[in-house]
Amino acid sequence: MAILNAKNLSLAEVDRLFGFQMQFDGSFTPLLSLERLSQFEQQELLQIRDDFRNYLTEGKVLEGLVKALTIFPLLRLAGFYRSPIKISLEEDIDRINIEDEDTLITGRYDILAINRTIRTTTDTYFWVLVIESKNSSVAPSAGLPQLLTYAYNSLERQRSVWGLTTNGELCQFVYIQPGTPPTYQLMPLLNLMESERSIEILQVLKAICKLQQS
Repeated sequence: MAILNAKNLSLAEVDRLFGFQMQFDGSFTPLLSLERLSQFEQQELLQIRDDFRNYLTEGKVLEGLVKALTIFPLLRLAGFYRSPIKISLEEDIDRINIEDEDTLITGRYDILAINRTIRTTTDTYFWVLVIESKNSSVAPSAGLPQLLTYAYNSLERQRSVWGLTTNGELCQFVYIQPGTPPTYQLMPLLNLMESERSIEILQVLKAICKLQQS
């Protein structure tokens, strides 16, 4: 039996192994209610942007710093550190058995947000958001194969899951749903360095967090 690590899979391989079908021109509007940011939230967002820019202007920002400078502050500001949402970091996924291929797929997700008040099985909670981060010199699309692989198991237990792949500057949100075939919608690419797009990044994160607490 072949054992593959998700980080080595291409998007074409992920689509073939899991049967995923990409849907283009995704839109946040029918899925999320984006609320106006407060003055405080906008100021905090500017600080996150400026802090990251200070490092970005000096050269490549490594993955760990991308998380520390952008992802973690944004999650805090969006409400992901408050009950009932809980954050897990860098944990192994359940092995995925592709019987037709005689293949096992392993991996370790970067960040996972779950809702501790909603169980999907006896020992599994609802997946709210799964995040894959890359260093600043790598396009967010490079994290899509891993993101889809990590989210795949959750599709057996819930109707959808949100994903985010980011290099700190660019954010690619993905809406993933089960079905025959399972699908993923690529949302508009958002840039933390652009004022309106950075506001939308935080609005989307807040809406995803709030949606799962309602």
